[in-house]
Amino acid sequence: MTKLLTLFLTAALLTACAANNANQTLYSQLKGEQGLENIVDSFIQHIANDEQIFHYFAKASVSHFRAGFITHLCDVTGGPCEYKGDNMVDIHTGMNINEADFNRIVELLVKAMEDNNISYPVQNQVLAKLAPHRAEIIKR
Repeated sequence: MTKLLTLFLTAALLTACAANNANQTLYSQLKGEQGLENIVDSFIQHIANDEQIFHYFAKASVSHFRAGFITHLCDVTGGPCEYKGDNMVDIHTGMNINEADFNRIVELLVKAMEDNNISYPVQNQVLAKLAPHRAEIIKR
């Protein structure tokens, strides 16, 4: 009887935890504003150290990029922000980003999320939110 009760309580606890995560916004699962800031800061560090990608950002304002990307992530993940910056086409026109470099940027973002202990399922949700912008970025 004790084993059955323990099994039941464990199952109930796991179900409650799963339901709690399902009810959390993606923004909350990313640890809110501080979590996004940490991810973006890691992302910027990876960009700065990547010879393949850095040239796209060499003349960019790091503070402007940082603030805009944090707000964009906050908006697309269900946070309290509304991104009002330039659209992806305007930002990337003339940059001629190829598919390999786009994929490398995605890899760097994944590394930044890994640096911040973001689970793979949550990483996949973030990437799914950003994926629709792919066509607006490549070869503009």
